[in-house]
Amino acid sequence: MNDVAAIRALIEASVRKLQAKDYSAAQREGALATVFTIDSRLILDGTYFVATAEDGRLAGCGGWSFRKTLYGGDHQVEQIAPQRLDVTMDAAKIRAIFVHPDFARMGLGSLILQAAEEAAMAYGFEWFEMGSTLTGVGLYSRKGYQEIKRIDVPVAGGKTIQVVKMEKRGKLGR
Repeated sequence: MNDVAAIRALIEASVRKLQAKDYSAAQREGALATVFTIDSRLILDGTYFVATAEDGRLAGCGGWSFRKTLYGGDHQVEQIAPQRLDVTMDAAKIRAIFVHPDFARMGLGSLILQAAEEAAMAYGFEWFEMGSTLTGVGLYSRKGYQEIKRIDVPVAGGKTIQVVKMEKRGKLGR
């Protein structure tokens, strides 16, 4: 929880710069006010990670969840579902991976994704779901995720953003 302000700043920098080709400025700002906010439940659950650069700056963040929420944060427009998942039937949710623009395209997103998957597997999950931004689809596709559907998500200012529901099946091939 001590890193919340730095995580918020990292998310804002990431969204404003790295997602500019996929979402308009109004969509990005609306999402930063609602969907791309801190989900303190992830931090309190101990399933959220931060990556720190050698100079002490936060370079990336992201994690996973054993709860039903697919995307969003504390200020989300839509109601979110905090119920716990069943590891024998449900997919772990990969959540809120962001990389600071100064550290983009260096493999950090892949490392955070790998850490989240490994932690979820250690908890007992065998497959994963996520709500990816349009910007993240290429990375997640290369890491074995399949697109399931596209969802229009309401954000502040009466706008919507498109989020891509993706999944990666585990070793049991569910």
